Amino acid sequence: MSVPTSSVVDVSSAVQGAPSRWEAQRSFDELGRPLRDITFCVVDLETTGGSAEGGSMITEIGAVKVRGGEVLGEFQTLVNPHAEIPAFIAVLTGITNTMVADAPSIDSALPAFLEFAQGCVLVAHNAPFDVGFLQHFAAKQGRPWPAFEVVDTAKLARRVVTRDDAPNCKLSSLARLFNSGTTPNHRALSDARATVDVLHGLMERLGGLGVQTLEELGTFSARVSSAQRRKRHLAERLPHAPGVYLFRDDRSRVLYVGTSRDLRTRVRSYFTASETRSRMGEMVRLAESVLGIECATPLEAQVRELRLIAEHKPKYNRRSRFPERVHFIKLTREPWPRLSLVRRVLDDDADYLGPFSSKKSAERCLHALHDTFPVRQCSDRLAREPSRSPCVLAEMGRCLSPCDGSADPTTYAAVVRQLRDAILRNPDEVVDTINRRMGGLAGDERFEEAGVHRDRLSAFIRAAARTQRLTALTRCPEVVAARREDDGRWAVHVVRFGRLAAAGVIPAGTNAHTYVETLRASAESVVPSPGPVPAATAEETEKVLRWLESEGVRLVDIEGEWTCPVGGASRHLALHDAVNQSRLSLVPFDDRRSLAPVHQPAR
Repeated sequence: MSVPTSSVVDVSSAVQGAPSRWEAQRSFDELGRPLRDITFCVVDLETTGGSAEGGSMITEIGAVKVRGGEVLGEFQTLVNPHAEIPAFIAVLTGITNTMVADAPSIDSALPAFLEFAQGCVLVAHNAPFDVGFLQHFAAKQGRPWPAFEVVDTAKLARRVVTRDDAPNCKLSSLARLFNSGTTPNHRALSDARATVDVLHGLMERLGGLGVQTLEELGTFSARVSSAQRRKRHLAERLPHAPGVYLFRDDRSRVLYVGTSRDLRTRVRSYFTASETRSRMGEMVRLAESVLGIECATPLEAQVRELRLIAEHKPKYNRRSRFPERVHFIKLTREPWPRLSLVRRVLDDDADYLGPFSSKKSAERCLHALHDTFPVRQCSDRLAREPSRSPCVLAEMGRCLSPCDGSADPTTYAAVVRQLRDAILRNPDEVVDTINRRMGGLAGDERFEEAGVHRDRLSAFIRAAARTQRLTALTRCPEVVAARREDDGRWAVHVVRFGRLAAAGVIPAGTNAHTYVETLRASAESVVPSPGPVPAATAEETEKVLRWLESEGVRLVDIEGEWTCPVGGASRHLALHDAVNQSRLSLVPFDDRRSLAPVHQPAR
């Protein structure tokens, strides 16, 4: 059966009032519903993964019912998922298979929660995750989904909390900011209690800005300065077409580069209520002109955006400004090969893993490989028959010790072959080794140490999957593919060594084969690059890959062999992505944020 979508109260959409016996009263519509009179049900879930559709199950539900700052009740239950809880998840949540063995199933836990939450406005931090799981299992049980309104504290915080207040909008950071009496710890009731304190802290700030009703909460972010509105004319000359736009200041310096399927509509949004980010407001105040570059297809626009950001490095673009700042792990070619952290790929017949956007991620991956394969970690060049005292790692049994001549060259070469295979084809040996180690540490309740190994494994899986997917495409001299777009026309792209070389849309009435051949003839000439590095940035090639793998794409022609290993690292990504998404809401910032708070300039 179909499940109605909850209305989300955030800074980009107005609240749709739930049906009530007061709807017909004009005065009520004008005044709205005071926040102090709203009963909120703050909910948090723990799960076995990130996708209910993909088979992940709920392992715990926690909720707190509040009104007017007063706690009215709490709800908590473990849930038996009737499936093994992955060691990865057990390390994260502390919920083990033993703990849920006698817990109720979701078939009885969900109705109990819905009864508890009846008549409330649901609140969650990153609400699409929690509400999505609840809706999924309600549909699976054939249970009608109540017409809940939903407040997402993460989205709300992004419009209220500044960078000076907190480094990010994760629940742990916000809990510290608002002096929550509960520390989030990936247990459902504790996280729900912390979210209550965050909700009250956000409402206190909004109250000082005149937000008193649920309706005002939904439209708060629609405030745009008159100075922004007066610049709407800058978008008038832009076409309703896909492309790239560049905001420039009075000295023609590029302030910001963006992309859209509809240039005029998107640029106009910066001067209207739909563009409310304070950082973008600051940029708009400085902007004196907008340049639009029309592109044949949305993919071409995305690629041009990346290239222009890398070229101009605009102040107001947070991402993609420095594609050259990457790291690689290199498996050297020498008598006694080793792993090395390097900044660029050479044409030296070595094997490379990466690129990594941060040195920290590269080092985590390097540790994962060293934890699994006892190759030497010294940086010296060793002769085929070295002779010197062994290092500390050799004495600890973590290195085969070629330095003192005790290592058998055949045995060492076999380990190197296994290492190369893990990087290029099958990561299972690394995955199994670190999972066993994590399981042992979790069993001893040494969760912090287990978490270190979890992060190392995650870094390796992502890097290996990225390397294998990039290498598969970048070794192809040419791939030509097409897809029928929404308007019925065919979009065609020519990709050479992983770089977008040409893009076009076949005009109506034109011979398709002739058009494609003309497009190929006029495409950019591309020289291949060594290793996994494409003849473009990794980010560009990944965008091209996502398009090639999207539904409806047809391969017109291919030169070379485009294949990925069947047992490659990509098959392990789903679980690691789910855990990482869950951690994003709680773990203090140590990598690039996906929920960046707005920056408010000094006045």
